[in-house]
Amino acid sequence: MLHPILSPPGSTVLLMGNEAIARGSIEAGVGFASAYPGTPSTEIIETLSKIANHIGIHVEWSTNEKVAFEAAYGAAISGVRSLVAMKHVGMNVAADALMSSAYTGVEGGFVIVTADDPNMWSSQNEQDNRYYGLHAYIPVLEAYDPMEAKEIVKYAFQLSEKYKHPVIIRSTTRLSHSRGPVKLEETPKIKIKGKFKKNFEKYVIIPSNARRLRGKLIEKWRKIREEVNETPFNKYVNNGSNILIIASGMAYGYVMDSLKILNYRDKVNILKISTTVPIPEKLVEKALREVEKVLVVEELEPIVENEVKRIAFEREINVEIKGKEHIPLKYELNVDKVVEGISKLLKIRNPLIEETIKIEYEDTVPIRPPTLCPGCPHRAIFLELKWAAKRMGLKEIIHCGDIGCYSLGAYQPFQTQDIILEMGGSIGVANGLAHTVNEPIISIMGDSTFYHACIPGIINALYNNTPLLVMVLDNRITAMTGHQPHPGTGITATGKKTRIIDVEGIAKGIGIRYVKTLDPFKVNETIEEIIKALKYVKEKRETAVLIVKRACALMISSIARRRGIKAPKYQVNYEKCRACGICYNQLNCPAISSIENGKATIDEYLCVGCSVCAQICPFNAIETLRKPSDEWEQLWRRD
Repeated sequence: MLHPILSPPGSTVLLMGNEAIARGSIEAGVGFASAYPGTPSTEIIETLSKIANHIGIHVEWSTNEKVAFEAAYGAAISGVRSLVAMKHVGMNVAADALMSSAYTGVEGGFVIVTADDPNMWSSQNEQDNRYYGLHAYIPVLEAYDPMEAKEIVKYAFQLSEKYKHPVIIRSTTRLSHSRGPVKLEETPKIKIKGKFKKNFEKYVIIPSNARRLRGKLIEKWRKIREEVNETPFNKYVNNGSNILIIASGMAYGYVMDSLKILNYRDKVNILKISTTVPIPEKLVEKALREVEKVLVVEELEPIVENEVKRIAFEREINVEIKGKEHIPLKYELNVDKVVEGISKLLKIRNPLIEETIKIEYEDTVPIRPPTLCPGCPHRAIFLELKWAAKRMGLKEIIHCGDIGCYSLGAYQPFQTQDIILEMGGSIGVANGLAHTVNEPIISIMGDSTFYHACIPGIINALYNNTPLLVMVLDNRITAMTGHQPHPGTGITATGKKTRIIDVEGIAKGIGIRYVKTLDPFKVNETIEEIIKALKYVKEKRETAVLIVKRACALMISSIARRRGIKAPKYQVNYEKCRACGICYNQLNCPAISSIENGKATIDEYLCVGCSVCAQICPFNAIETLRKPSDEWEQLWRRD
């Protein structure tokens, strides 16, 4: 069955914002698309990868955002329309290439989608990537619903090709993951092959060329600033009021809903801005001259607000402009927050505030911290790390963590992630700490993260004789973002078989002398190997690498169900159980809980048969009801 975005032209389908962005790129004739998976952007390339073979375009999961950007840029300078997608922090990884791409420009349309994450639902910070547009002289477009997202992608490709310049589309979590009706239009014949025309002065960014290109960039930016005044996605509605509300992106939808609640839709003037960088100055000036008060509503930073204030100052327009005084600077916007902000501006009662009922939610709603899945191999290794340290009598180990499912090791009862900074930070920070503190240092990363950003750091550790233990938690997939393939899986984004780039082979190939692959479901063996590796690091004063290899439990359970392979089964022998709590307190598996007398019980619907609990029970109270089959073991290893 084909994806809904391939429904016939004229159809109206329900699409997620990311799916609408994918459809917009197809209607624009995209021939090349790349990304590194990262919530909330992942579904853009996931959608395109499912249909790539059907429509004949190249779609790839790249090793990181920098490579993804450069690959799409490479296609664009050959004249092929290209798209690259990433979450907001991914833009930091690609920033070097981003800045230079504005100097060189492109030939085919080049669209960069950045999915920002207000409220940090799945991210380590809340940066606003519209600043990249200001910094790099690259236009930034924002849509407010899936239908507009599809259309604005098409416009972005047109704008990019008109000025031979990259264009950024900024999405946010709510747009990326909300669904709405999207009307499909005709798709053009797609150009998938281009031709690169050598141009030393344009594409070779050495100082003499860059100085000249800088001047051309500024002139091009002047033309783009004029162009956005005519953009059809910017809209001004004059309702004859002395009050103006300016809204950008998703904020426009919140504003319209809020005005409906307040019964003020026809009582204030409204300026919808979709070209937030650069903003349409002529349209803003016109709107400002017709009012006395202005409220700017936007998510995160006051980028539009500051530009509006600049325009008012430069044009000597005497108008009161409010923004972040009434609209929160932090976290995601919603209707409640926008209603409150507009109510303050209008000096009217907020109808959403119920003064008679006050509930202290913090006291009534139980805290539910995130947890690793039942059977997750990371759970086993975190327990083994703690027990290995205890056997060695180590009171303190510094665990340098990274971005992935294993970030949850920071929580109780494991607490084996002491530092989490960014992708690749595990090995980067460890390089410094290992030379400045006396405690043992362990750098913990995932397999996808290893390929993304950790290899240079491991080379650096080897080169600088850094005494640390590197642990690659290889669960055979990019698990946290929904099981996307990576260079170690042997398949591409579109499902084609390819060479497996082996973690162990890379570690040995760069010269690491101590490299071992472990099975975290063999508890005692793994503990002993961790002890040996830590002793080696201490004695030899050099880097050692342990690869902890077991497939993601969710992925394996899903495959097993489809193939009819039954999981191993375990149960608690209550006569043997002494209610020690090791299985549900120290292993902390969600499939295991305690009953009234403190004895353990296993939920057969949650258990995936990893056997770790049976191995760690000091009283042999957890017994095997159904042994693992050969097919089951083969699934788990995923070699």
